[in-house]
Amino acid sequence: MFVPVIDQHQQPLMPTTPARARRWISSGKATPCWKRGIFCVRLNGEPSARMVQPIAVGLDPGSKKEGYSVVSAAHTYLNLQADTPHWVKEALTRRRHMRRTRRGRKTPCRQPRTNRLLNSKQLPPSTKARWQWKLRLCRWLMSLYPIKAFVVEDVKARTTGKRAWDRSFSPLQVGKAWFYAELGKLAAVGTAQGWQTKELRDQLGFTKTRRKTAELWGAHCVDAWVMAYSWVGGRLSPDNTNLVCVTPLEWHRRQLHRLEPAKGGQRSPYGGTLSLGVKRGTLVNHPRFGLAYVGGTMRGRLSLHAADTGKRLTQKARLTDCRRRKLLRWRVRHLPIC
Repeated sequence: MFVPVIDQHQQPLMPTTPARARRWISSGKATPCWKRGIFCVRLNGEPSARMVQPIAVGLDPGSKKEGYSVVSAAHTYLNLQADTPHWVKEALTRRRHMRRTRRGRKTPCRQPRTNRLLNSKQLPPSTKARWQWKLRLCRWLMSLYPIKAFVVEDVKARTTGKRAWDRSFSPLQVGKAWFYAELGKLAAVGTAQGWQTKELRDQLGFTKTRRKTAELWGAHCVDAWVMAYSWVGGRLSPDNTNLVCVTPLEWHRRQLHRLEPAKGGQRSPYGGTLSLGVKRGTLVNHPRFGLAYVGGTMRGRLSLHAADTGKRLTQKARLTDCRRRKLLRWRVRHLPIC
């Protein structure tokens, strides 16, 4: 394992070993800090050298999970397995159904507007959310390591000539082109076809598991490492196969009331991004539950969730008992070393 290093101006430098990082912290040369769930050190003075080695990131996209590997010719610095935001399509379908239900009620309401998205070339929200999530993770990695290139496995939709099937072809191609253009503003971008990744994986003697949702290095990070190796070269096998799992936090749109009325015909408010004035996703320190992040609110109390698994710990936390630490946008879990 290696520790990312940043200078006083938040610019990434070459990572260092944990032993050296501890010496820097004890001597006052560096200050420990966390950047979105990854431990790193910030130098308190000018670094002795700013020369960096070529570092590449391999990206293996997937429908449920995807892999990222930060690799140089000498070391493998990080293996990241991220969950995809797969709930957007269902949320939009539910919103459309509820809107149509409200229009049938005998209540005063505005006249429906024309469909402003008709015949427009905008990306579907579900597709856009997936590619934006990939770009957010790439920008996060750029703040930790001096990355020079991204190598992405090029995904393609298979067309059959049938309109119902080919309808999802264009959004995939448009979203991919947008992602490559935005990623090119950060660093050089290379692509690899699936068959090329498999050939290189077989040459290096790696095997890929068929369990796509398994939290293993051989599920997605093996292809990501192979693609990064194709750009930087060096070692024929990774010296680090530890896995860090990232899950985006799911937020619900603000609604005036829940979908179904409660007892007595009362409808309680639901959704939004604030809970008693606190931004949802804020990491807090509770005297009983320890580190947890803020979820929803009910009857003047906060809902707290575990920072690693997202499991709800309580719905009756007092705001005065919570000490705010940091705003989170995703959950990070470090799997135990095998």
